[in-house]
Amino acid sequence: MKLKVYADRMSQPSRAVIIFCKVNGIDYEEIKVHISKGQHLTPEFAEINPMKQLPAIADGRFKLFESHAILIYLACAFPGVADQWYPADVFKRSKIHSVLDWHHSNLRRGAAPYVFNTTIAPILGRPLNPQAAAEAEIILSSSLSKLESFWLKGNGRFLLGGNQPSIADLSLVCELTQLEVLDEKDRTRLLGPHKKVQQWIENTRNATNPHFDEVHRVIMLAKERQQHQRLKAAKNEGGSNMKKPLVSRM
Repeated sequence: MKLKVYADRMSQPSRAVIIFCKVNGIDYEEIKVHISKGQHLTPEFAEINPMKQLPAIADGRFKLFESHAILIYLACAFPGVADQWYPADVFKRSKIHSVLDWHHSNLRRGAAPYVFNTTIAPILGRPLNPQAAAEAEIILSSSLSKLESFWLKGNGRFLLGGNQPSIADLSLVCELTQLEVLDEKDRTRLLGPHKKVQQWIENTRNATNPHFDEVHRVIMLAKERQQHQRLKAAKNEGGSNMKKPLVSRM
């Protein structure tokens, strides 16, 4: 039976799983589950993932959730996946696990709540929360500094000094691409000081294109909608002074 991937492309980990499948030629069926419509909370989806979160997969009778676990399973279970993504070498593999564990306890704890509480919350019928955003920004800024100074140290183009991307690169870059929906001033302020991080995002994008851009199209459309709303609001308020933004290459 064909692999089924339950995903919402607005979800960062969903994008990572879909891009991985596309890059590696894994035959799959994408089952769209719209978070904005609460489809992940239905009893039907709970049969796939009792935690009611995305992404999730069903490979025949085998069901799995949590994006890192899914990426590891796909790299091991499907023939033809290049060793770079999840190396057979136990030392390299353990290093990838260290990045993935760090991701969930650091970068994700900063990026996701910051974007939610500054931008996304109203779309889901929730109020913006400046205090939660401020707390998340501290974690996000610290995580970006750690990426710049530790995980991307050396001359390699990817995490851990690698010259080819692994599942860790794909997972973490998809986390950061959600920053595209922010006001450009915020995005510039957060990413501007981290030149290695910016180049690494571009390296990962180039290594996985055209699939990276195709899967991220939904994010770029959301960015355009947010920009239009901000311009409309600024016009209503008589305009405002804006610093030159960091130009996205996506």
